[in-house]
Amino acid sequence: MRSFLKYTFATLVGSFLGLFLFLGVGFGSLIWLIVSTASKTGEPTVEDKSVLVFDLSATIRDTQPQLSSRQAVESALGEPDESVLTLRNVLQTLEAAAEDDKIVGLYLRGTNAETSTGYAILREVRQALDEFRESGKPIYAYDLNWSEKEYYLASAANKVFVNPSGMVLINGFSSRTAFYKEALDKYGIGIQVVRAGKYKSAVEPYQRTELSDANRQQTQQLLDDIWREFRMTASRNREIDAQGLQIVASKWGLIQPPTAKSENLVDEVAYFDEVTAQLRELTEQSGEDTASFRNVGMVKYKSSLENGFDGSEEEANNQVAVVYAEGAIVPGSGTLQQVGSNRFSRRLRKLREDENVKAIVMRVNSPGGSATASEVIQREVKLTQQKKPIVISMGNYAASGGYLISTYGSKIYAEPNTITGSIGVYGLLPNVQELGNELGITWDGVKTNPFADLNTISRPKTEAEMQKLRQMVQQSYDRFLADVAQGRELERSQVADLAQGRVWSGVQAQKVGLVDELGGLEDAIAAAASMAELDQWQVQEYPKRSSFEERLLKQILQSRLGVDGEGSLVESQLQQEWQRLKQQMELLATLNDPQHIYALMPYKIEIE
Repeated sequence: MRSFLKYTFATLVGSFLGLFLFLGVGFGSLIWLIVSTASKTGEPTVEDKSVLVFDLSATIRDTQPQLSSRQAVESALGEPDESVLTLRNVLQTLEAAAEDDKIVGLYLRGTNAETSTGYAILREVRQALDEFRESGKPIYAYDLNWSEKEYYLASAANKVFVNPSGMVLINGFSSRTAFYKEALDKYGIGIQVVRAGKYKSAVEPYQRTELSDANRQQTQQLLDDIWREFRMTASRNREIDAQGLQIVASKWGLIQPPTAKSENLVDEVAYFDEVTAQLRELTEQSGEDTASFRNVGMVKYKSSLENGFDGSEEEANNQVAVVYAEGAIVPGSGTLQQVGSNRFSRRLRKLREDENVKAIVMRVNSPGGSATASEVIQREVKLTQQKKPIVISMGNYAASGGYLISTYGSKIYAEPNTITGSIGVYGLLPNVQELGNELGITWDGVKTNPFADLNTISRPKTEAEMQKLRQMVQQSYDRFLADVAQGRELERSQVADLAQGRVWSGVQAQKVGLVDELGGLEDAIAAAASMAELDQWQVQEYPKRSSFEERLLKQILQSRLGVDGEGSLVESQLQQEWQRLKQQMELLATLNDPQHIYALMPYKIEIE
């Protein structure tokens, strides 16, 4: 009943919060006071002999997404959302739990919900699980059906269980691309393309009906590298080697529990209550009349550790700033899910001028986007590198524009399964002349100059216009090559061979010189501190995530002023919902470069 009332109250407050805010600061402040008080009642505590529970269905991101009003109120009222976790929080929580005497073990709880976390981030988490295991505390992992991403983490466990009615899915990786050419032709939508780089295949779905040989080659190499890393990691703590996993994947694919056990993929075939009984023994509750075991979730446990910064003055004055470039790169401020060139560049300038910030780590998790916006950010990285160390940490992908903004880093880190490179640019130019004509629509007009209507979509581009666009794309590509050559200290001819829009795995990128070291975010932070010659330091993350009370109070004030921190009109609740809908068409929404030139990954790869 208590949970029902709490959820109902949170839903009502979240749904009508926007309306309440317009009633004035006084009433809004009352809501803020109520929620603030609720959020501070009952500090999270951890009982002795507890098991830390890690829900493997959670999405792990570099940064937390913006919460809706209802979600924020629920969180403030003591209902922590464990569906989305941040990478550093996961790593820090596992490290703390390994040393905490109250924590006696770790339970990896699998579910039927597939995580959307990328393999590069999962690799960092997997390494943290290995370190937890080395502490001597056991790891238990259970699921009804093990997917490959879940099993990638679960294979670090001392004991892996699967339900007798379940299965283990290890069948290798695949990637499929949808092609739209015939559909566009059918509906009379024309697409003209300008590109630099034979591997720059983002334009292929609009021109072809199947993969080009070059695209097939690079995709196969990429999948082979990521699959090889998967097999080497997943077999590390199991009585099966990487070649054995290859045989299992080719022979079985969908593996039934008895076979999974005989192939040493799992330790026991058991029901949930049987696994729970073993966890009760671990927490010394085996004699108690209970169907559960003493446990604490990741978010609640992390909250119990947070008592504010109590380090030395030296640490406060020696900061390593971690700034996140997550999402598509776009001109202007962009949304919270994008890397807006103006907003991101302004943040870099502030960190560059902050005397307490001795080094910067730029975490890049971006497929690229606008070539113009990428070059704006790249300039700020170059200026920053001339003043203080700025180390690049590449996540799931840092490709095309994501690689362009990384080129002048003092050092570049990537995971072996990071998708990077894709040094190339293209222009995508749609027109609806044929579609309009079929509907009885025609266009006509006048102009003062030959190129005055260059940006119209009512007709195909003329050959003279296409020539101009080819020149712009080639110039952008040439600058890209020159920047990589200068930033990576490589010969331009060498970069030209590595470019052509080709994507590379992190391990291959290191071999060819596009990446310095293989490692994760924490490795990059340690390297930045070392380059700044720091013995003690404090990590500060940007953008800073304010508390719920601070965000609510800010929204109250903004409702009175009518502007947000970036100077744009405050979005209504309806606009926010529309924004979520637009994310489903993220690619089209980010194609807004003023010159129609893009440094974007050749495709959004979905590994299955």
